[in-house]
Amino acid sequence: MMTLEELRGNQAIIDEIDWNMTPEEAVRLYLEWGNNWARGDGYVIASKSDYTTYFVVNCWQRPYIIYLIKRNSDEAKELAQFELPQRFEKDVCELKGVYALDNDVKAWLKEELGIK
Repeated sequence: MMTLEELRGNQAIIDEIDWNMTPEEAVRLYLEWGNNWARGDGYVIASKSDYTTYFVVNCWQRPYIIYLIKRNSDEAKELAQFELPQRFEKDVCELKGVYALDNDVKAWLKEELGIK
C-alpha cells in the first residue's frame, strides 16, 4: 500500500481519482446494482471492469486514516493510506465512522498531490 509520498509520484493513479465520489455513493453504485438506473446521474456500472478511485476518512480510532480506495462491484482495494492531519480531526472526525473528504481536506490533498 502506498504512502502519501509514494502516491505523489504516481500520476496515473492521481489522474483516476474521482474527487466527488463518497463512500455512500460508491456503495450505491457498486453494491446496490438494482437502483443505479433511476438516479440519472450519468454513472452506469455495466461490469466488474468498471471502477472508481476515491478517498475515504476512517474515523473509528486514532490515528484517523485517509484511504485511497479503488472499488468495483467485486471488491474494494486500498491503494494508499496515510494519517489525517490533526488540524482536520475536529471537523471531519467528530463522530466515529467512515466519511468522504470535506472541502478543507480535499483542498489540502489536491495541494499535496500537485493538482490545481
